[in-house]
Amino acid sequence: MKIAFYDTKDYDKLWFEPLAKEYGYDVVFYESRFVSDTAILANGCDAACLFVNDVIDEKSINMLYDMGVKVILLRCAGYDNIDLKACEGKITVLRVPSYSPTAVAEYAAAMMLTLNRKIHKAYTRTREFNFKISGLMGITLRGKVAGVIGTGKIGKVMIEILKGFGMQILAFDPYPDTSLDVEYVALDELLKRSDVITLHCPLSPDTRYIINKNSISKMKDGVILVNTSRGGLVDTQALIDGLRAGKFMGVALDVYEEEDEYFFEDRSNDIIQDNELIKLMAYPNVLITSHQAFFTSEALEAIARTTLENLKAFEEGRPLENEVTLQGK
Repeated sequence: MKIAFYDTKDYDKLWFEPLAKEYGYDVVFYESRFVSDTAILANGCDAACLFVNDVIDEKSINMLYDMGVKVILLRCAGYDNIDLKACEGKITVLRVPSYSPTAVAEYAAAMMLTLNRKIHKAYTRTREFNFKISGLMGITLRGKVAGVIGTGKIGKVMIEILKGFGMQILAFDPYPDTSLDVEYVALDELLKRSDVITLHCPLSPDTRYIINKNSISKMKDGVILVNTSRGGLVDTQALIDGLRAGKFMGVALDVYEEEDEYFFEDRSNDIIQDNELIKLMAYPNVLITSHQAFFTSEALEAIARTTLENLKAFEEGRPLENEVTLQGK
């Protein structure tokens, strides 16, 4: 089978190239992102391998179908960027639901620690031989309350890490895991009691803007907020208003609501048009990174293996454990 691979970065080839040969697949790598204008590049291919920031709308899906593409391989966990209704009866959609929960949780913890202890600021200072520590004060995490929103695979690892710091854990999830040694509470209670709030839930109609003006108003003053999940979980304007009001000790974001035009790209020589992103960058207590929480060698290998195994299962007519359908959302 032949795969059209979109939005290729150098690190994508690290595992996809050798593993594709192992599976007996031919991969054509394109640097272009997938949109309706670039869908034509998949002509003659059996599958299109797409990423979280590709725009997979009805028009482009119909183009793929007309060209004979049978499978969309999402090399990511999220699928809110694809029109699943348009895929029904035409193209099978397969994803990678879990490639490295540990990598994401470890990164969320690293962001929390960096933000709290101002490590990024200290690094910049000492590079310029400024060894003053004024303005770098943080808080001791042991004994503080951490609120974990979402207790799936990543949330569970995060809970383990936070327990290692000696923090008291509160958890919120519509589907609690009773096997976890953790205190599940209502969302409002978690917001009111937590010193640190970390998001580990998927983006859905129920979770979109779970962090909004109302929820921010219920948080403690001086709270730390960490989001390594999906940008749409946070209402950006409400977050900016909260920052302006001094609500947060700090905010760490590895994802952003309008990240599609910026993340994974070098825009350092461009005039940035996103006013909200510019405002966020202006706050000294905001730490933003470019959707890299997953980015470990182990995770990249797992993504490649699972993606190709998904295609192999489709090719051989085996059960598709990682299929995404409108009914299964």
